[in-house]
Amino acid sequence: MQRILDCFFDLAVKIQNLIVIGETSYTQQTNHSGDIQLALDVKSDKIFEEHLLQIPCVYAISSEEKEEIQYSGFEAQYLVAYDPIDGSSLLGSDLSVGSIFGIYSKEFMAKNLVASGYILYGPRLEIVIAKKEEEGVKHYRYNPFSQKWDQQQDLRLKNVGKINASGGTQKYWSAKHKAMIEGFFANGYRLRYSGGMVPDLHQILIKEGGIFSYPATEDSPNGKLRKLFEVFPFALVFECAGGEAIDGKNRLLDLGIDEIHQSCPCFFGSKEEIAIVKKTYGE
Repeated sequence: MQRILDCFFDLAVKIQNLIVIGETSYTQQTNHSGDIQLALDVKSDKIFEEHLLQIPCVYAISSEEKEEIQYSGFEAQYLVAYDPIDGSSLLGSDLSVGSIFGIYSKEFMAKNLVASGYILYGPRLEIVIAKKEEEGVKHYRYNPFSQKWDQQQDLRLKNVGKINASGGTQKYWSAKHKAMIEGFFANGYRLRYSGGMVPDLHQILIKEGGIFSYPATEDSPNGKLRKLFEVFPFALVFECAGGEAIDGKNRLLDLGIDEIHQSCPCFFGSKEEIAIVKKTYGE
């Protein structure tokens, strides 16, 4: 599995360079979820594909940008799911975006997720990695002068925070969700939401607490974020950091999956914030 993780360190630098000099215009193509693809979506997806399929321990890969699972031809143990550039629509505004990845053993199921992480392309290039059997979340920052990755302090959440990152179109929120979000603000929480999953969740981890929510809404009754590429990988990160990740009632990593692009509501945060979510959605 370390070969796969090492590959993501290499890919991070390649994709960062592609973002700096690459084309940010839209193509005429859409992905499986109906999102219009940027040229960078297509190019970065191809880079991920080419590198991951060459690793002998990788049996198959699945991309948020592709309809079907792709197989390497190796009789191997691991499967990799990834979103090559999550939040790519923010690139035109020069805001931070990221890549998300999950490494699964034998089958694409939440219970088989053995490691996950994300890459943050911002003012600094960073990568965060969580492993199922290890406590703590590893955090690395790239030094472009030494061309090396410097390990930072492990990421760890406190039991409560003060950041509220609330996704979804507000006019389509349920009454109970709206009341919950307003309750956080009434208790002094600060709104921090860029529209990019990676930078928004990274900020909660860096600030050691808070709540990120993307609920079921009238226009997206099954949520918007994809289980395999986004939800499950971040669920492992937050649990390893001492937080929790649920769909409102259930632990995200206990959920099944019916097809590779299936979405679901999701809430990531510190324990006290998630307790409030459970109370709200359990009533």
